[in-house]
Amino acid sequence: MRHRPIPGSSGSVREMSLLGDRLLHAPCEPVTDFGPELHRLVEDMFATMYAADGVGLAANQIGVARRVFVYDCPDDEDVRHLGYVVNPRLVEADGIEVRGAEGCLSLPGLEAPTSRFDRAVVEGVDLSGAPVRVEGTGFFARCLQHECDHLEGLVYADRVTGWRRSWVRRAIRRAPWGGRADWPHPAPSPNPPGE
Repeated sequence: MRHRPIPGSSGSVREMSLLGDRLLHAPCEPVTDFGPELHRLVEDMFATMYAADGVGLAANQIGVARRVFVYDCPDDEDVRHLGYVVNPRLVEADGIEVRGAEGCLSLPGLEAPTSRFDRAVVEGVDLSGAPVRVEGTGFFARCLQHECDHLEGLVYADRVTGWRRSWVRRAIRRAPWGGRADWPHPAPSPNPPGE
C-alpha cells in the first residue's frame, strides 16, 4: 500500500473564475518559480477541482495566470488518470474527431457538443522541473485538450460551431452568472499595438 498524501488534502478551495473573467480569455504565462508557492497552487487546484466535482482544472480558472493544470479523469475504459502538468504543451492531437458533450467548471450548468480528437499527448514538467509526458485517449484526451485550451485563453464554447454556437450563446445569457459574461469575446490580436 502506498503512503502518499491525497492530492488536494492540504489545499484550500479557491473561488472559481466564471466566463467573462479576463484571465479566462488570455494566454497564461509560463511557470518560472518552482518553489513552495507552486506546490501550494497545485494543492489548492486539486482541492478546488474536487470541491466542484470536476475532472480537470486550469490555474486561470482560480484566478492565477500561470501554465498549470490538474486532472483526475477516467478514459473511455474507465481507467483513472490522476496528476498535474506544469508548463504543458499539447504536442499531439490526432485519431478520429469525436463530437461529445463537454462542460466546464467556469460555465457551470452548461454542456454543448464539442469536437475533439480521441487521442492527445501533453508534455511539460513536474513540480521539480523534471519532464513529464501524459498520453490520453477518449474522454481523458478530451480533458487534456480542454485544459490546454484554457491555458491559451479559450473555453470549450469557443470551439462550438454552427447552430450549437447560437444555442450556447442563448444558454449563457439565461444562466444565473451569464449577465457578466461577455461571450463570444473578440479574438486577441496576434500582434499587440506597438509591436
